[in-house]
Amino acid sequence: MKISNEFKIGVLAVVAVAGLILGFNYLKGSSAFHHNKKLYAVFDNVEGMEVSNAVLINGLQIGTVSAINESDQDLTKGIVVTIALKKDVHIPENSIGVINSGLISSATIVITKGDATQFLQDGDTLQTKKKSNLLAQVQESVNPVILKLGSTLTSLDSLIQAIGSMFDPRLKGNISATVANLAASSAQLQILLNAQTSALAQSLKNVNTFTANLAKNNDHITHTLENVEKTTSNLAAAKIPETVESLQSAVNEMKSLLTKVNSSNGSLGLLLNDKKLYQNLEATTRSLNILLDDVRIHPKRYVNVSVFGKKDKSGPLMAPVDSTTAVKPANK
Repeated sequence: MKISNEFKIGVLAVVAVAGLILGFNYLKGSSAFHHNKKLYAVFDNVEGMEVSNAVLINGLQIGTVSAINESDQDLTKGIVVTIALKKDVHIPENSIGVINSGLISSATIVITKGDATQFLQDGDTLQTKKKSNLLAQVQESVNPVILKLGSTLTSLDSLIQAIGSMFDPRLKGNISATVANLAASSAQLQILLNAQTSALAQSLKNVNTFTANLAKNNDHITHTLENVEKTTSNLAAAKIPETVESLQSAVNEMKSLLTKVNSSNGSLGLLLNDKKLYQNLEATTRSLNILLDDVRIHPKRYVNVSVFGKKDKSGPLMAPVDSTTAVKPANK
């Protein structure tokens, strides 16, 4: 049977189309002859992500993105990314996937392995986390710098205006006067500091002298402290309460004695308080003085001895005689 050229061309075209489809699917990560395990990941934003982009764990490509589909028409539940695994690796259930976008390279899904003992199976959903791309990170870092730069430029503008106003002659004169006053004040302050430094040096010298004297008299101070300690020990050992009690008893007895003396019941009280007794004692003493003076001046009146001659017949004394008065000789 003879095959026509048209049939041959048709068969060749079918084979070419089939090969093209198989090759395209292979490049996307799917194989018509081998069933790959699939995982699903839901992201809020898949900017930069395309089909056939790599899926990495610890830098090793374990699969590719086989499909990117919307979860619903309003995209309220995120975007579903289908991952076709090429390598049979264990991925813990609590592993997390993030989209890592570069400035030049295409976006990839990077899976950070967890520590769970259970692993993801075919058709499970991978946990995801939002990660800012490099451009957003650069923008977040640049924005504060731009704000600070704007504030710096504003401050610089104010400084330039202030410097421009300093060229006013009156302001320059005020600044010169202020600088001169500051110079004079600093000179006075230096003089004051020098004086205070001298006084401080003298005070330190006096302190050194005082401490040296204390060091020299350390033995005397120690001896004095020992004496003080002995004195306080003796005071502590002394029977001060008993002594005070005895003194109080003596004071009470003295009060009782003075009370009796002041009263008119006793002899001593009568002697001190009775005026008549005092007058009688004074009269008796005066009479005794007169008698003794009379005996001294006129002894013959009281002693009749022939040795003294005739008896003295003069009258008796009526008042005491002063001890300085000369005694008259007796009549013979």
